[in-house]
Amino acid sequence: MKIVACNSNLPLAEKVAAELGLPLCNATVRRFADMEIFVEIHENVRGEDVFVIQSTCSPTNDNLMELLIMLDALRRGSARRITAVMPYFGYARQDRKSGPRTPISAKLVANILVEAGANRVLTMDLHAMQIQGFFDIPVDNLYAAPLFTRDIRGRMKIDGEPPLPYDAPPMDIPGGPHNLMIVSPDVGGVVRARQLAQRLNVDLAIIDKRRERAGVSEVMNVIGDVRGRYCILVDDIVDSGGSLCNAAEALMKHGAAAVEAYVTHGVLTGSAVSRIGQSPLGMLTLTDSIKATEAVRDSANIRQISTAALISRAMQAISDESSVSSLFD
Repeated sequence: MKIVACNSNLPLAEKVAAELGLPLCNATVRRFADMEIFVEIHENVRGEDVFVIQSTCSPTNDNLMELLIMLDALRRGSARRITAVMPYFGYARQDRKSGPRTPISAKLVANILVEAGANRVLTMDLHAMQIQGFFDIPVDNLYAAPLFTRDIRGRMKIDGEPPLPYDAPPMDIPGGPHNLMIVSPDVGGVVRARQLAQRLNVDLAIIDKRRERAGVSEVMNVIGDVRGRYCILVDDIVDSGGSLCNAAEALMKHGAAAVEAYVTHGVLTGSAVSRIGQSPLGMLTLTDSIKATEAVRDSANIRQISTAALISRAMQAISDESSVSSLFD
C-alpha cells in the first residue's frame, strides 16, 4: 500500500499518512514555464495498491489535471490498483442538465478519471448521490455525519460522552440538549439533515428557499417551529455563503435562540468569509476536505475538523478488502 499526494491538500494527505503509519510516496508534481504539469514518481509502484489523495477544489481545473496525470503515471508504472481519494469532488454540482444544450460535467469527469487509470474512487459527501452511478468502477462515498455527530455531542459535554481529541468551543444550549434542532437550508438537503437529526435524536426543520423572480432576493419560509431553539444548519457545500447567511437570518427572524452551521466542503469563494463573519452564524464548522485559506484560519467564527481518521480507516478497509460501510456508523 502506497499513498501519493498531489498539491491541493498536502496537510490532509500528511495527516492521513500519519494515521496509517506510512510515509507519503516520493513523487514530484511541478510545472514547466508555460504551466504544463509534469509528474514523476521516484519509487517503484509495480504491483502496489496505490492511493492518490487530491481534492479537485480551486483552482479546480489545475487540481483535476494534476490528478489525471498522476493516475496516468501510476498506470504506466504498473501499479496493481489505483484509488483516487477525492475528499472533495469538483464539478459535482453539474450532475444533470440545467437547461437546453448544457453539459453533465460530473459524468464527463467520471469518464476522464476512469480513462486516466483510476480503478476505484473514494470521496466524501457527494453533492448528488446519483454521481456514483456515473462511474463504471466502484465508488465509496463517505459521510461527514458521524464526525459532525461526535463533534456536536462533545461540544454539548453530555455526561458519559468521551472527550473530543481536540480543542472545541463549548455549545451552550439554552434549555439543555433537547432544545437543539437540525435545519436543512433547502428542500434538496433534507435527507442529509434528517440523518444527522436521527443520530442526535433531535427535531428537524426545513428552509423553503425560492426566488420570486431573477435578481430579487430569496424568500425564506421556515417549516417547523424554531422559536427559542438552538439551530444547526447542515449542508454539503458552502460557496459564496449567501444562502447559508440568508437562512441564518430567516431563522433568527423566526425566533431562534442561536444559529450555527455544519458544512462538509468549504469552497468559500469571493467575499464568503467576510459575509459569514458579519452574519448571525455563531460558528461555521467545516471539514478539512478543502485546505483552509489564510482568511478561513483567521476567521473568528469558522473552524475545521479533520477527516483524516475517517479517510485513513476507509483506505485501510479498501486495502484489506473489508467493509467500508461499517464506517458510516
